Amino acid sequence: MKKIGFLSFGHWSDSPHSQVRSASDALIQSIELAEAIEDLGGDGAYYRVHHFAQQLASPFPLLAAVGARTKRIEIGTAVIDMRYENPLYMVEDAGAADLIAGGRLQLGISRGSPEQVIDGFRYFGYVPPEGETDADMARQHTDVFLRALSGERFARPNPTPMFPNPPGLLRPEPHSPGLRDRIWWGAGSRATAEWTAQQGMHLMSSTLLTEDAGVPFHVLQAEQIQRFRDAWATAGHQHEPRVSVSRSIFALVDDRDRAYFGRGNQAKDQVGMIDAQTKAIFGRSYAAEPDVLVKELAGDTAIQAADTLLLTVPNQLGVEYNAHAIESILKYVAPALGWR
Repeated sequence: MKKIGFLSFGHWSDSPHSQVRSASDALIQSIELAEAIEDLGGDGAYYRVHHFAQQLASPFPLLAAVGARTKRIEIGTAVIDMRYENPLYMVEDAGAADLIAGGRLQLGISRGSPEQVIDGFRYFGYVPPEGETDADMARQHTDVFLRALSGERFARPNPTPMFPNPPGLLRPEPHSPGLRDRIWWGAGSRATAEWTAQQGMHLMSSTLLTEDAGVPFHVLQAEQIQRFRDAWATAGHQHEPRVSVSRSIFALVDDRDRAYFGRGNQAKDQVGMIDAQTKAIFGRSYAAEPDVLVKELAGDTAIQAADTLLLTVPNQLGVEYNAHAIESILKYVAPALGWR
């Protein structure tokens, strides 16, 4: 059995070809798609976070709304850029959203990716200390976040507070027990996957890796996953490790599918530069008749190694089409692969 959910970037555009014309459309449709996927028997609704872009950017109001409108599916992010975050404020927001959802939050966080503006985190008031990088700062924010999320009490109480305090040091509230064990890290390399395991976070491995070892993407990703699991075992964590991979997968079952995705333009891995210093390998997309998809996906060793598959959705095509696309995977592909 494999958990199958969707991952939406929440794009909007006033293009006449887009069914998501505004930020309001993107948010409301994100909630509606989560409801639809729950009704179809899917397992999760995940959202990407990008700042300074016409995409989803403030995850916690959305996660809380999805949590209030659904009852069963996992709800998460893939991923929140920790360079931009106040970790203690984030603990409060995450705790509230998780309690509203009844403990279904699965938060993916990371050091982030190239953004729409230069050093956008500086506009949010965060500057790396002298001699450190923005990646260092993201990990420092993460350390504070994880320790506070665990319920650690560290704040000295006011001797004359407005309201009575419990004895001892205080912590950010509301605290959601168990959420610390449902934090994931978006790792773009094998070394980062090992670090993720050491921190006791689950692994989110996306459709790109910031290294090119001269092997197919899925092979490199499967090695990353194995290194993560080995490092987790060595660290001796008590909870079970989880791994997600993201893919664009479309079963061509009607004329709309064939019109949108029948050209097979991204059926091979690609190697490119995500910035001036970083070379990356990008995983292929899949679009074919269901019987062909089953054969192709059976050979994707990284998908086979993961317990969770996030289907990236073209959200600007609207809720109805994206629900159809995911239903096609759940109905025609997943059972044949033993995922259902």
